Amino acid sequence: MLETFKRAFGLPDLRRRLLFTLAVLLIFRFAAHVPVPGLNQLQLDALLNPSSNSAGSQAARFINFLTGGALEQFSVMTLGVYPYITASIIISLLAPLIPSLEELQKEGESGRNKINRMTYWLTIPLAALQGIANIGLVNSSLGGTDAQVVQFGARYPLNTATVLITLLGGTMFALWLGERITEKGIGNGISIMIFGGIITQVPQTLLSLLSSGQVFALLIVVLVTVLTVALIVYIQEAHRRIPVQYGRRMRGAQVYGGQSTFIPLRVNSAGMIPLIFASALMVFPQLLAQVLTGLEQPQLKRAGDTIAELFNQQNSPWWIMFFVFVVLFTYFYTDVVFRQQALHETLQRNGGFIPGIRPGKQTEEYLSLVMRRITFAGAVFLGLVAVLPFIVARITGLNTNVSMLISASGLLIVVGVVLDTIKQLEAQLAMRHYEGFIR
Repeated sequence: MLETFKRAFGLPDLRRRLLFTLAVLLIFRFAAHVPVPGLNQLQLDALLNPSSNSAGSQAARFINFLTGGALEQFSVMTLGVYPYITASIIISLLAPLIPSLEELQKEGESGRNKINRMTYWLTIPLAALQGIANIGLVNSSLGGTDAQVVQFGARYPLNTATVLITLLGGTMFALWLGERITEKGIGNGISIMIFGGIITQVPQTLLSLLSSGQVFALLIVVLVTVLTVALIVYIQEAHRRIPVQYGRRMRGAQVYGGQSTFIPLRVNSAGMIPLIFASALMVFPQLLAQVLTGLEQPQLKRAGDTIAELFNQQNSPWWIMFFVFVVLFTYFYTDVVFRQQALHETLQRNGGFIPGIRPGKQTEEYLSLVMRRITFAGAVFLGLVAVLPFIVARITGLNTNVSMLISASGLLIVVGVVLDTIKQLEAQLAMRHYEGFIR
């Protein structure tokens, strides 16, 4: 692999692409340390302190955990490209329900360009809503004091507008940087931007474990992280091959078709999307508990305390519900995406069929049955990866936020980005008759 890197850097065009990707990542990380106007860093550090067990602090730490430490800095890049990802998910889910969107998906390149423009426009209000939600979370978590993490609200109209515009500008700037990587660098730009934000948490977690003197815990964390990465690679690349036969067609004196191939159905075709859905759903009860506990009515306050205890991230019920939601969302999202692909129609249109299965409705039912069966393994795998920080925390006695070098969703992103980038670099090297990474 090192020899291949050496050869890749020896090629002027590949070296230029790799260096351009690194340069854009450095710009992104530099911007990630520029704070928003009116930030009170002391209040933010107190809120994210692991020793605080309030519902607001737990929700804030969980959001920071999911976003690769973005909330910890509360910089202009706090939102990152996540509003764009949310917009993409919404468009994907709405496509089967809105005929015009479904038609655009079938129009090829022009249809994809129109959907991309719609996604960008939807990103703007989603980024504003997410910015307001994050600021409201951190400010309300201070227990109703006059001090604020970020000066925001009716008392600070100018700073409120400035912060929202800054956060929105940071999101669009991150998207622009991602597009430049896709165009002139190596790999998918949006994914690499997320990748860059996640791996920056690893040194901080290592230093935290080293400074605590818990050598055994550090070894367990490193070992579990490495084994988890290996398992993710295995599951992400696993697929079920469905044999496909194409009928022969006569055109004059020539025979066309008759080839045999297969359809690769991935075990985990949902990626990390179920983790995002489940994580967002699990944050809402914590926010509700925070609101209820701040009210004066005793009944509502007790209800808030009960919800806060039930959805405490240090307790088993929270992680059990998290596991169940991840499994359910995996089946839901896989079914949505699989129906959009309409593989049975594509096969029938191109004269292909599965041996022993009649084309049309029976092929659709057969593929759906196989997909549901193999999705069970993918869903359970995602659920176990999601609750792995809790399991490691119970074994090592660590806080769940430092029980893994990278979060569960972060590991899926990092492994996926690395695999995709290596494959693209392998393709570039194969074009030049060099031996690459993948054998």
